[in-house]
Amino acid sequence: MTILEAFILGILQGFTEFLPVSSSGHLVLLQRIFGIEEGLLTFTIVVHVATLIPVLFVYYNRIKSLVKNPFQKMTLLLLLGTVPTVIAALIFSDFIDTLFTGSFLAFGFVVTGVLLIVTDRIKEGSKEVDEITRKDALVIGLIQAVAIMPGISRSGSTISGAVACGVKREAAVNFSFLLSIPAIAGATVLEIMHVLSGQTEVGFLFTAPVIVGFFAAMISGYFAILAMLKIVAASKLHYFAYYLIIVAVLIFVDQTFTQIVF
Repeated sequence: MTILEAFILGILQGFTEFLPVSSSGHLVLLQRIFGIEEGLLTFTIVVHVATLIPVLFVYYNRIKSLVKNPFQKMTLLLLLGTVPTVIAALIFSDFIDTLFTGSFLAFGFVVTGVLLIVTDRIKEGSKEVDEITRKDALVIGLIQAVAIMPGISRSGSTISGAVACGVKREAAVNFSFLLSIPAIAGATVLEIMHVLSGQTEVGFLFTAPVIVGFFAAMISGYFAILAMLKIVAASKLHYFAYYLIIVAVLIFVDQTFTQIVF
């Protein structure tokens, strides 16, 4: 992996982790385009950690409140939203690994695109973050569990689920990003377990491409969070949907006919 490739992948991870276009799907796509294999798992861990930092920064006060008083409603809501994903990841991990070959990618992008178009057409809800119910959180969590498949956006799915439950658009974004903390942390732990099992080289952590990728993901992630708050409030998710559907068509054509990338 070159420094330029790491820079591009880092920016991609930072933006797509929070923009509703599937970070995992885009990483699979660019990895195939660049032909990257060596050190890939270690790099993924690093950029996942990097994208956690802007969430912790933007939502510092809310997180501080959770740490000081863990036995509150929001803790339960985040737990209900996270458990389905953990269960799905543990039960279907082998099956999900097969999807990262790219075979599912076009379909996943189309699913996300349809979700975004539908979400823009849903009437604005009235619930604030603190008014989200346990049932709402569980529904959002079940939707997030499906989004562990590449091509299906975690942020897009959870925001769509929250809006469908009657949550205000800005509140839906805020809850989605709070929910990203245990989701990203959990994914990082699973990837670290692969590292400890000897599936990748730890020494790759201290190379220039990884360092560049880390800061690229962290900075782009911060701007992506700020952008999403405005995009969802303005009901402009459908623009991402059109982009995803176009990319899905190109992937399908390549997989079926040209086979240049896949």
